[in-house]
Amino acid sequence: MKKKSLVVDNHPVMLEFMTRFLTKQGYQVMTAEDGLMALDVIQTYTPDIIFVDLIMPNIDGKKLCQIIRGMPRLKDVFLVIVSAIAAEEEGFNHRAFGADLCIAKGPLGTMSKTIQEALHEFDLKGSRKLPDRILGTDGLHARQVTRELLTIKKHYETVLNTLAEGILEITPDGRIVYANPTAIRLGGIPEERLLASHFRDLFQDEDRTRMEEMVSKVLSLSQTVFDDAPLKLQSRQVLVKILPMVEEVQKTVIVVFDDVTDRQRMEAQLQHAQKMEAIGTLAGGIAHDFNNLLMVIQGNISLMLFDHEPSHPFYERLKGMEKQVQSGSRLTGQLLGYARKGRYEVRPLDLNQMLQEAAETFSRTRKDIVIHYDLDPELHPIEADAGQIEQVLMNLFVNAADAMTGGGDMTLKTGNTSHEAMKNKLYNPKPGHYVLFTITDNGIGMDKNTMERIFEPFFTTKEMGRGTGLGLASAYGIIKGHGGFIDVESDIGRGSTFKIYLPASGKKVIKAVEVVEPIKKGRETVLLVDDEDSMLEVGQELLKTMGYHVYTARDGSEALEIYDRSKGEIDIVLLDMIMPKMGGGEAFDQMKKINPAVKVLLLSGYSIDGEAAKILDRGCSGFIQKPFNMEELSKTIESIMGEKVASQRISEEVRQTAQEIA
Repeated sequence: MKKKSLVVDNHPVMLEFMTRFLTKQGYQVMTAEDGLMALDVIQTYTPDIIFVDLIMPNIDGKKLCQIIRGMPRLKDVFLVIVSAIAAEEEGFNHRAFGADLCIAKGPLGTMSKTIQEALHEFDLKGSRKLPDRILGTDGLHARQVTRELLTIKKHYETVLNTLAEGILEITPDGRIVYANPTAIRLGGIPEERLLASHFRDLFQDEDRTRMEEMVSKVLSLSQTVFDDAPLKLQSRQVLVKILPMVEEVQKTVIVVFDDVTDRQRMEAQLQHAQKMEAIGTLAGGIAHDFNNLLMVIQGNISLMLFDHEPSHPFYERLKGMEKQVQSGSRLTGQLLGYARKGRYEVRPLDLNQMLQEAAETFSRTRKDIVIHYDLDPELHPIEADAGQIEQVLMNLFVNAADAMTGGGDMTLKTGNTSHEAMKNKLYNPKPGHYVLFTITDNGIGMDKNTMERIFEPFFTTKEMGRGTGLGLASAYGIIKGHGGFIDVESDIGRGSTFKIYLPASGKKVIKAVEVVEPIKKGRETVLLVDDEDSMLEVGQELLKTMGYHVYTARDGSEALEIYDRSKGEIDIVLLDMIMPKMGGGEAFDQMKKINPAVKVLLLSGYSIDGEAAKILDRGCSGFIQKPFNMEELSKTIESIMGEKVASQRISEEVRQTAQEIA
């Protein structure tokens, strides 16, 4: 039975010579003009020995040998590299490419002997060690031109191998004949399998059609074509540019892939942040203005309650109105939470404890929900406002319960993690340790469009009257305001999972003890500063009713004039933060210059976070958020005035006692 051979060379004279020689030696001979054609041949033909030219178009000899060696069916085939430059390429090692022998091209008469020697080694294979030297180099002289060409080739190979862009070369019918390392990585397929495959197999559906249309356009117009819209290549997003490569004997196409996945992720992060910031600014402004309106209502209610005994028929109605004001205040609190203006008292907290307490409270109202716990006993503390975190937890519990009509299972899990676990997200966490809280339900789930909008204020999937659309929005803002992040994963019919990341703290958790102070009437002089007439009117009446002597000013400039004129008389300044001409921050700084010991209580429809916190850091005495009632105002002023107030009241009590004795 004849032994089978395959000769791969792009030179017709060499193919003819090798065919005649091997046929005379009793071999069956098949030929191929390049590496791609050779791969087509061996799909149905299994040779015993293959002669491969080193330099060829459409997959060179090195790559072809590597591909053949990767085929289980051809793992024992005898591979011989036949090259005109192998002897002149410094450091050339044919074994590195899977070849058994390497012979040098030369005069045909000399080559007959060299090929015969190679066939002899083939016949003896396995019985002795094959020679490492290149056969047929005797009498050959190195050529300077060849060396220069090899240097240029190595230079271009180095450039192509280090490019950040992926480079493919494909034939007019779409077969891949070259791929640089970046293209191989993006394709996700080993080089030996990628070469000779069809480029369209790298893409799916619409992207596949787009690529085929682009290649057809390049071939017909012989000009570069590119597309601004990214295509999906494995898990990456790539921009594609295709250009023609026309040579004298062949025409191929070069495909350039620019991986824009990280760039798009960063752009998406920026767009998401800008969108949320814009909505947050709007939400915060609405909450601030609404709190000012509520303050006027609350102030008048407080005044009427002060004038009526609990037995009065209007008293309970007024208390009911006050509750509605408080309800409205909670609504604006959610808006401020979304706007990340809602942190009040930040201290170290045990999230596990808060989670259990909140879940127990919630479970009393929703007994159809079974709560499962998987809490890390070694969980790090967090630094947060307890009330705000409780609001987040309750909002998430309600959201999960609403997704489980008729009841279901809710799983609460905590654990320690780090910024490394948050890679490839729509945010860029600061390096460090984080606490992860996960809540999973087995409810109806959400589609992609819903998930993209669930953190927007007033967006809700509930029917009219069943939801405000502020629960998850405020949760998002509160978590962001605490330096954390919130994620959601969901599928229709398979439930949802919310993941909350909060920065871990190294501080110890200390339980806070709240002390309730009685309401006391004042005797001091107060300067009330606010740009809204209704606020000045109700505020002045509140303070007078509480016993204070009151000056009023409509902006920071007027307040400075009054304070400078009467600073010896004014005991405390109640200063609105947001005003035209001169805001509360600048007015406070100017008052400090007049009197470094000035006592100032900030008033704002915003919360303490943000600008108010900066003013407090500069020495401001205290802060109270609108709307507030008479009791809250009295308690706050009392705490700021401190020993001076206590001393004055003791003196007054002593004076009154003395008069009574007299």
